Parts: sequence; structure tokens; C-alpha cells
Amino acid sequence: MQVIQAAKALAAQLSALDLLTCRGTQSLSVPCEVEDLLGWLNAQRVMPRLYWQPREASAAGYAVLGEAQAFDSLVALQVDMQRQAQVQAQAQLASGSPDYFGGVAFDAQAAGWPGFGDCRFILPRVLLKRQQGRCTLSVNLRFDDSPPAEELAAAQACLAAIVPEQPLPPVAHGSYQRCDTPTRPEWARWVSQVTQPERLQQLPKVVLSRETCLTAERVPSPWALLGRWQAEARHCFHFGVQWAPGTALIGCSPERLYRRQGQQLVTEALAGTTRRGRNTAQDEALAGALLADKKNGLENQCVYQQLLTQLEPLAQRLEMGEAHVVLLRSVQHIRREIHAELHPFITDQQLLGVLPPTPAVGGTPRAAALARIRELERHARGWYAGAFGRVGHGSSELAVSIRCAQVSDTSIRLYAGAGIVAGSQAEDEWHELDAKIADILSLLGMG
Repeated sequence: MQVIQAAKALAAQLSALDLLTCRGTQSLSVPCEVEDLLGWLNAQRVMPRLYWQPREASAAGYAVLGEAQAFDSLVALQVDMQRQAQVQAQAQLASGSPDYFGGVAFDAQAAGWPGFGDCRFILPRVLLKRQQGRCTLSVNLRFDDSPPAEELAAAQACLAAIVPEQPLPPVAHGSYQRCDTPTRPEWARWVSQVTQPERLQQLPKVVLSRETCLTAERVPSPWALLGRWQAEARHCFHFGVQWAPGTALIGCSPERLYRRQGQQLVTEALAGTTRRGRNTAQDEALAGALLADKKNGLENQCVYQQLLTQLEPLAQRLEMGEAHVVLLRSVQHIRREIHAELHPFITDQQLLGVLPPTPAVGGTPRAAALARIRELERHARGWYAGAFGRVGHGSSELAVSIRCAQVSDTSIRLYAGAGIVAGSQAEDEWHELDAKIADILSLLGMG
């Protein structure tokens, strides 16, 4: 069944609902067929539009259209998650507790991006889910916050607005003007300042970032750009959100914030970077040198030690894996996984209140690192280096929103950061920033 037919089938099911017995969140689903979630999403006009695909090939991918409810704080989100879980359990509803999608900014105390806010999660109005080739189209209704007839009409309107999937348009090479903030000389001054011995005693690691703004008369569709980028960025989390027309966030992040299944949690320290080689032998040699390098080892150590400290009060068991190197298209990173068994009743609100911004994107100690970043950086990080993903009562998974781009009608803003520790050299770190945005630059014909 094509998506249009599936939407009509859902609309017929909605018309048959007994509104007198509806309560909590009601979810209806039908199977459907779709070639490409991003191609479907790009064709739609309902806002918001959101995409989420975890990095494991077997994991479910999601395309979200519209919102049944929105939350601008973690407290409000957690209250709603607990309330909906209770309602579902009491009513013994087969649909189970709903999933919510969204994210948080890097620093709630700093200037953000217009239209994004510090925190926003939504309960989707329409959700297209694909896992191992099988697709379902779902519609959510909220009967707690509005009259049932109004909620039914809103759901019917969203389904009626769905249009057929279309192939993604090509990503043409354009003529872009590039502006880096900070400039290269400014970056060199920053690194010189933070690596002074007396400063390193107080702040052993701070992650400084750069915004690269590309401007043109016209830029590609964010969903088409994400589709091309995703095809080249295996072993990454792929995400995108467009809260309103005119601006979108897309990304292909290699870094997991956490995955929670019940009380079992997995997070990771991803820090320490080197380039890719020209062949397997060079990759292996570079990976070995990366693991042996004192500066990169210190950078990764700063991350996992702080993660362990943050998780210790929340967990009854912690285990850390061995360091290994992950290969991406343009760079290699050191990764250490951390497994935790959480104490009972630990919530996503607590985890999201403690873990981000991680030391891999902020620094350590956190307060001093954030203060230094606010002092030096003139660009707004917004949701860059924050968190993005899916949360639910039974399980949740979020990525650190790095390797991302903010796309408007006439500009593409790319973000990259580098951990500055003892031994950091400004030129090396600048080249690392370039390597981290090389993938998307090549898609635009600038690589």
C-alpha cells in the first residue's frame, strides 16, 4: 500500500473512533510502502518535519510530519512521558507508550538559533517508520489537552495534506562565498591563550569551535543534501529537523550521547582525531599512531573520566571498554564505550540534565570550559554539539549533534570543533576542523 492509500486508511479508522472512550494518546498504524524516507519528507509541506536514523543498519528510521504536542523543557517532557505510560498501562492500550523526537541546545545560557529554542521535543502527528525494509504509517492523537473533536479534525487535516513521495532533487555544485568565524589568525590566538601552562592547570581541556558560513543565491534542499551526505557517511547517526520554512538543521554524527533500554545504558567517549590514509595500510599505521599519541590519549581520557564521574551517582554498575579506532570517510577517532546499569527510576530528564554537553564537545571541568567558550566564541552554537534523537518510556537513543549544518534559503553554516589540551598546535587543530567538514564540502563541489 502506497503512503497516500495508507493515509486514507488511517483517516477511515479515525472516523470510526468512539470519541467518548478516547483518553491519553491514541496511536493508529497501517503498513505501507515507501522507497526513501527523505524523498517522502522532502515532498511534504506540513511543518515541522523531522528525520532520525540511528547508526546501526538494523535500527528503525523515522520521518516525522507535524506535531500532536510540543515540549520546551525536559521537565515537561518527562512529566508527559510518565503520565502517558500510566494511562496506557491502566487502559491496557495495545499501541503502547509513544515516542518523542527532538533535541537540546549546546548551552542554554548562550545565544541560540532563532526558532530552535534551548529544548524542543515533539510527539509526532504523523510518523513514518522503516525497519529492515518494512514500513508503517502512524497517526497520534492527544485527548488530554484539547476537545476530542478538535483533535480528530487536526489529525484528519494532517493526513489529508500528505502528498506522494518524490525522488530527491540533485545537489548541484554551486558558487559559494566562504567566511570562517573565527578567522585563522584569531584561531591561532585562541589556541595560544588556552594552552598557556597556568591556564591548563585550571582548564586541562576546552573544545573550541568554528562556524564556516557558505553563501549563494540558492542552496540545495536540506533533505536532498542530507540524503547525499547520508549515503557517504556510514556508521553515523543521521538527523534533520525543520521547525518552520526557511531554516533546517541536518547532520551525520558519529557520536552517541546514550542509548537506554530500560535500565541498561550505553554511552561513549569519542575524542582524539587523525586523518584517513590513502589505503588500508596507511589507515592502520595512522590508527596505531593515534592510539599511541599522548595528546590525543589525554583528550580521550578527559572525556571518559568526566562521563564516569557524571554517571556514577546514577548507576549501580559501570564498565568501560578498551580504546579502539573508528574509521569515518575523512577522519579517524578514538572511541571507548561505557556500559551502565542505572538505578531504578532514573529518567531521561536526569540523563539529559547531566550528560550534555559532553566533555568531547565542551571540555573539562565543564563550568570553566563553558565560561571560556562564551568568552571567546562570537558565533552562536545553537543546537550544534547539543543532543538530538528519540526518547520513550521503555527506550531512548540520542546522538551528540556534531558534523551538522544549518541550512537556510541562501546559506549553509557548517560547524566543527577541536579539543584543545596540552600539546595542541593551532595549525594542526585548524586542519582538523577542515577535515571534519570535508565530507559536506565535497558534496557541494568545494572539496
